[in-house]
Amino acid sequence: MDSTAATALPGLWDRLVGTQPDPDLWVVVATLAAAVAVVIPPGVWRLSRNAITIAHEGGHGLVALLSGRQLTGIRLHSDTSGLTVSRGKPTGIGMILTAAAGYTAPPLLGLGGAALLAAGHITLLLWLATALLVAMLVMIRNAYGALTVIVTGGAFLLVSWLTGPQVQAAFAYAVVWFLLVGGVRPAFELQAKRARGGAGDSDADQLARLTNVPAAMWLFLFHVVSLSSLIGGGRWLLEV
Repeated sequence: MDSTAATALPGLWDRLVGTQPDPDLWVVVATLAAAVAVVIPPGVWRLSRNAITIAHEGGHGLVALLSGRQLTGIRLHSDTSGLTVSRGKPTGIGMILTAAAGYTAPPLLGLGGAALLAAGHITLLLWLATALLVAMLVMIRNAYGALTVIVTGGAFLLVSWLTGPQVQAAFAYAVVWFLLVGGVRPAFELQAKRARGGAGDSDADQLARLTNVPAAMWLFLFHVVSLSSLIGGGRWLLEV
């Protein structure tokens, strides 16, 4: 190993595991406002929801692997729907955890991101997100899904490598706020669809068939996880 590489690798490691200064409070509040602005208006949400779908389907896929199932592919569609296919026992705890992971993944990722930011690990958060997106790209099975993940991952990569600490901090806080705020809305959308007699094959309905626990209880769980993550993560982010 030459001297340049020997010097660069420890510096890269220190950058990854080291801490970065917290942004000013106005940056934290501004990124919260930006997250709300892309979640609340229906027209903007139809576009921004694609990022929540990435987290949703990624949650299904990750838990499928962790529970011993064989992940065969993930599809992301332009209408912001998605599909994750895995092989294994059609019942049991692995299938239950996999089905439950979709709606809970975005807010829980936001909560984990808030914990990293509260500890000052801004760079680590950006690189972990990039690594997860690269891993997910391997399992994408349609062109639109691949394009969505590549664009999202490219944004993380460009910000983490080409921008300064202040821009990185603002970007990281905006992403985490978006996961926390945006993670709340899908459960309410599912509730509204079920009230109209739709979404009969939703995650909540699949879980009801797997567990004999009413779909309404699973929907309640999704609400509890998303709202609790928003409250807990929000408190961490605002304690700058």
